[in-house]
Order: sequence, then C-alpha cells, then structure tokens
Amino acid sequence: MNVDAFASRYLEERSRAGLLRSLVTLESAQGRLIIIDSKKLLNFCSNNYLGLADDPRLKEAAIEAIKNYGTSSASSRLICGTLTLHKQLEEKIASFKKSQAALVFNSGYVANLGIISSLADKDSIIFSDRLNHASIVDAIILSRAKLIRYNHNSPGHLEELLNKHIQVENKFIVTDSVFSMDGDLADLKAITQIAARSKATLIIDEAHATGVFGPTGAGLAEKLGVSGDIDIQMGTLSKGLGSFGAFVCASKGLIDYFINASRPFIYTTSLPPASLAASLKAIEIVEKEPQRRELLWKNINFAREALVDMGFDCGTSSSAIIPIMIGDNKLTMQFSEKLFEIGLFIQGVRPPTVPEGKARLRLTVTSSHTKDDLGCLLEAMKKTAQELAVI
Repeated sequence: MNVDAFASRYLEERSRAGLLRSLVTLESAQGRLIIIDSKKLLNFCSNNYLGLADDPRLKEAAIEAIKNYGTSSASSRLICGTLTLHKQLEEKIASFKKSQAALVFNSGYVANLGIISSLADKDSIIFSDRLNHASIVDAIILSRAKLIRYNHNSPGHLEELLNKHIQVENKFIVTDSVFSMDGDLADLKAITQIAARSKATLIIDEAHATGVFGPTGAGLAEKLGVSGDIDIQMGTLSKGLGSFGAFVCASKGLIDYFINASRPFIYTTSLPPASLAASLKAIEIVEKEPQRRELLWKNINFAREALVDMGFDCGTSSSAIIPIMIGDNKLTMQFSEKLFEIGLFIQGVRPPTVPEGKARLRLTVTSSHTKDDLGCLLEAMKKTAQELAVI
C-alpha cells in the first residue's frame, strides 16, 4: 500500500467536499483576546468557560508544583508515578462531586476509553445517545459491546429499546450531560429513572457541565439533584476548570477496579505536577467564587436571546455552547473567515463532527467576555449574515 498516495487521495476528496481541516496556531494565552498570525482577535470558540486558563492563581500554583515536583511524573501511576498531588486532587474531586471516590485520567477521551472498555465486553449492550461525543463511541467499539443508539435526547426511545433487551444482565446507558456541538442538555432526571427501572448501569459525561452548572459548579447532575442516582460520572479539568486532564467519580469499589483493570489508566505516564496543582486551585476558585458562574450565565442568556432575535437558528442550546446553524459546509467556513477578518475567532464545524447538512459555527461564551465584547459579536454576526444572505 502506498500510504502517501492514500493520504493524498483522502485529502483531495476532503478538499472537494469542503471538509479539509488545518491547524490554527495561537501566539498567546487562551483568553477572551487571542493572537493568531499577529492579529488580535476576540475569542468566541474556546471551552474556557470561567476564564481560568490564564488565571494568575492557577499559574502560580503550577509554578510552585514544578519547583517542588519537577516537570513530569516520569512514570505510570502503578509504578512510581503517583504523587501527593494526585491523591490530593482525587480527594478534592470526590468532595466536589460528593462521590465516594475519584480517579484522575490524562484526558476526557482517555477517561471514556478507560471506563467503558474495562466494564463492558462482547456480552454487554450499551445504549448511547445518537449525538454522544466521539470518545464514547470509540470506547464502545474498543469494548466490543453491542452498540444501540437511541434518538437524541429521547428518554422514551431509550426505554423502548431497553425493554426489548430487559433480560440482558450487563447493560449500560451512556450520555453526555451537555452535548458538545449542540449545547443542549440531557434529561438526566428521566434517564436516571429509566436506568433504575431497567437495572442498567448509568454513565454520564459531565465534560462541558463541570464548573458551569449547579450550586457549587459540580455539574448538571448536581443542578438536577440526581448525582446519587448515577453510577459513574466522568468530567474534564480542561474546560470550565481551565487546566488539563479528566476524572471519574464512582464508588470506592469501582475506583479500585479501574486502578486494576483500566488499561488506558494503567499503561500511561501520569499527569504532570503543574496540571494537578492548577486543577486543585481551579476547583477551589469555582467553589469560592460563584460570581464567575453567575456572570457566565448572564452572558450566555444575553447572547443567545439576541442571536435568536436576529433570526439565527441556535437549536435548543441551554449552555455556553451556542450553535449557529448554517447547513452548507463551504458557506459555514466563509462565515468563519469573514468574522476572522473583522476580528472575531469563531470556528466552523463540519461533518463528521456533526451530521451531514448540519454544519455550524460553534460559538461559545465565557465569563470573561465584557458587555462591549458581546456588542462586537452581535454587530459582526448581523453584518456577516446579511452579506452572505444567511438571515
């Protein structure tokens, strides 16, 4: 096989379909303002929801950790890669999420692989929301379990499918709590009830909810009061918490099981000291500064309502992720490029990340955005949409 020729054909096909991707390099810290190609831009597509990625307190904590522990753990957790900081962070996360125990993973993708592939096997059935994150889909494939997709955000369809397999003992329900491309929310109250009735193990991914939802920022499960009805909760440290890595919260027995059985946890060098210390500080800030969350929600509600009033289709978003549905791949990217010229950075998202015909701008709002920033956003969106005849 000529791999260069294979790659070339693939790239040519993607280009013709308007689906070719390339990397964009930031020359600055991740914040409301970023620099790309020496151009200063308002950033409206980051997951830095609480503005913590460049917070001086996280940087100071990371620097202090490097002074005390160096730059790397240089080992896997089961050899000599478990630092005091790992244990402190896991205890902090368990307290934050009101869980018996927690375990830190190197990323949300790795956490989902580690959780699902170690619990499910060829005799299992996994019921997965049709719009779940790619890491969940890949984890199911790795586990060799039978995958059954239920209609997006349809507890009724989920229960209908479960009733057809009621005799299967090893069955799971997996869902994002906040869907990463549509910004809508899973009906966790209904899903927890269905899981209990069907005796299915429930796994939820709180990646885009952590730090954003709930009285203390612990996530959508906390906000809806269903944390105690969920078997396993995953979350990331790299979005609302402004650091890097991920975690799983579960019973002490399950956490001990993952330590012994989860290959993506066992066979990798553990998170470095700087990330651990930054995450510890981030959770502390989230718990102590609810005003960040309050400002975030004020910005979210203002931006979404104004965009809908202008005529944009924002779907059923109820989070900091506000999709601007365009449909056509090339038109989506033209919209993004024109915004870049004006001074706004909002990436276009195309298949396979989203379904065919559902290309959109993935707009995100943070607590760091000012009233003037939002004004610039709305003005630029209206002007560009009129130029391209989108609204």
